[in-house]
Amino acid sequence: MLGIFFGLFGLGLLTGCAAFAYLYTTTEVPQPEKFALAEKTRVYYADGTTLIGSYAEQNRDIISCEGLPSYLGNAIVASENRTFYTDRGVDLKGIARAFWNNVTTGTRQGGSTITQQYAERYYLGETTTYAGKAREAILALKIAQTESKDEVLCNYMNTIYLGRNSYGIQAAAKAYFNKDAKDLTLSEAAMIAGIIPSPSTWDPADNAAMAKQRFKRVLNIMEEDGYITAKDKAAAKFPDTAPVAQQNEYAGSTGYLLDMVERELVQSKAFTKEELATGGYKIVTTIDKSKQDVMQSIGDTRLSDMPETLQIGGIAVEPKTGAVVSVYAGSDYLTKQLNNADQALFEPGSTMKPFALLGAAQSGVNFNTLFNGNSHQHFSGLDAEVNNALENNWGYINLYQATANSVNTVFMNVNEHLTPQRTAAIAHEAGITGDIDENSMYNVLGINALTVWDLAQGHSTIANNGVKNTIHMVDRVIDSNNKDLYNAPNENERVFDANDCALVQKAMLGTTTYGTAAGTSTMLGRPVAGKSGTANDEKASSFVGYTPSLLNVWAIWNPDKDGNPQVVPAFSGYGISSTGYPAHLFQEYMSKVLQGTQVEEFPTAKDTGKIGGTDGTWGLGKGQSSGTTSGQQKAETDDNDSKSDSSADGKDQSSGSGTGSSSQNTQEFAQQCLNNPSYSTECPNNPGTNNGGTANDPSNGDDSGPSYDEPVQPDEESPFAPGETYSYSTTE
Repeated sequence: MLGIFFGLFGLGLLTGCAAFAYLYTTTEVPQPEKFALAEKTRVYYADGTTLIGSYAEQNRDIISCEGLPSYLGNAIVASENRTFYTDRGVDLKGIARAFWNNVTTGTRQGGSTITQQYAERYYLGETTTYAGKAREAILALKIAQTESKDEVLCNYMNTIYLGRNSYGIQAAAKAYFNKDAKDLTLSEAAMIAGIIPSPSTWDPADNAAMAKQRFKRVLNIMEEDGYITAKDKAAAKFPDTAPVAQQNEYAGSTGYLLDMVERELVQSKAFTKEELATGGYKIVTTIDKSKQDVMQSIGDTRLSDMPETLQIGGIAVEPKTGAVVSVYAGSDYLTKQLNNADQALFEPGSTMKPFALLGAAQSGVNFNTLFNGNSHQHFSGLDAEVNNALENNWGYINLYQATANSVNTVFMNVNEHLTPQRTAAIAHEAGITGDIDENSMYNVLGINALTVWDLAQGHSTIANNGVKNTIHMVDRVIDSNNKDLYNAPNENERVFDANDCALVQKAMLGTTTYGTAAGTSTMLGRPVAGKSGTANDEKASSFVGYTPSLLNVWAIWNPDKDGNPQVVPAFSGYGISSTGYPAHLFQEYMSKVLQGTQVEEFPTAKDTGKIGGTDGTWGLGKGQSSGTTSGQQKAETDDNDSKSDSSADGKDQSSGSGTGSSSQNTQEFAQQCLNNPSYSTECPNNPGTNNGGTANDPSNGDDSGPSYDEPVQPDEESPFAPGETYSYSTTE
């Protein structure tokens, strides 16, 4: 047995030695030019063949190291490998450690010596394989034995990636200081040397604090190791760098796509900027070129009287996967780097209301529950009264009507029951990452600034029936050997009940049929869920809409030269707050990209909630009759359980004070008003006493768009009573 063991051991040893000898013999030490020819990383549309662009123009210039100041090489040695001039060029422990990390964790870790870093660059992208790491180690050994220290250092300086798309010290000197490498000062050399481990991240233009910290570190080591004197160190001041030159690859709208893809991959921690710039990868995005072209064209279209300062942001997402199929981030990245899709902020207004509506469903509130939809109401903890758009009075309406017409006072009532903390929590559970004030009743009205991307993330979870997927632009990344290095996240995490989301969708269907975006569903020839939003003081407006398979968000806002929000003025007939323009953009986009596609139906919602909620205190309470189904016609008379909770002081919800204080009288009065709005001048629906937006007032008090009164036909699925009339306006 021992003989067999030692025989096998000896055979393995001989095989290993033979393999090492073969690799050592066949491994060629390449010239610096070959090291520098790192392949571009290319980014493609979703088809995997149509190119969006590439990273790094690969600015490089191989130079002779003769004539370079000695402190330039010494600064690099001080930063990266203090024992460079005395060591054997290879750290076997470092190779083993890096190899183990690479093959076990999939992360790339380079060698610890300059020689190893130099060799690692040649096999970039292959060092996570056994063969690639073995060849890297052998190449480092061979370089150390066949080249002098000065040769190794010169080749390293000529090939290392130093940020700003610069390969080698000459290109870096031009990029950072607009001069040749031979003319670099000690301070400039120390600055460049300091950021070698992460030049894209530690570029002084992006992270001045880290660049200065690394700069001081290099000078300290150079003094300790005798390369410079204390006087030299004291005289060295952190240098000013040239502005970052933009690549031509980033011109136009594609620059936004390239930047967004890079940020997504870096933030996922799957890659560094340096790896993306030098790795030669193929990145396939989720962006559909035809849809992207449509969105870009629509966003770029500027109406004749549109303010020049007006900004537009847009995004389209497949809720079922989280794949972003198109974005409108701006017209030219080189002119304006701030991305209107995922960086610029605006107040989303009433597009936040569906999250509170979802909370009502979770709380067991039947959406046929009636609420006081009039303006001039007061709520808990607020001194100021709350009004609807244009101070419209909607009378007694249910949550379907309140959603479609975006009635502020109803949703403030909902938030009063739900609490602002719960409303904020629901939005965050849906995937919104932006700050939402948990202590403000007004958070349901969208007072906290978000991005278009963030708003789409939250709504896509509801659109996907409560299943959250992280929305993303990158589908996969593959290396030069077509090996998958990265795949898109696909959580499929259920965070909400499907039926609760279906109820919200059903309510949002009203927006596009008879509500603030009336006619949208008819124009598109299919069911469409939607919600419009207007920011406080009319400084932004937005629209979120979707079919079961495609969600689209548009927003407009009007910043001044310092980025402060200004009022969005009326333009091209789009109302005093231009609330209709985002809905117009939505209609334009969806009408084109949905053309010829199958009409999809939303899931059937079952409203099993209770009128007035489980505790009977929501809206007018449980003793009401919404008139939607015959089973809900009988009024409850329990004084303790039927009290109204729509006002801060607990008074009844009728407009007059003479209707009685008991719940029974309140409900009876409400029912009489619903049956006959002329029953009393104190009815909130009374046609002779309202100042706008009532159930029987065709004018709506609104001069910005048409309004309608139409009878609702008997229908079990209708949120309205048979024969009831409703009024709606195109202005929220």
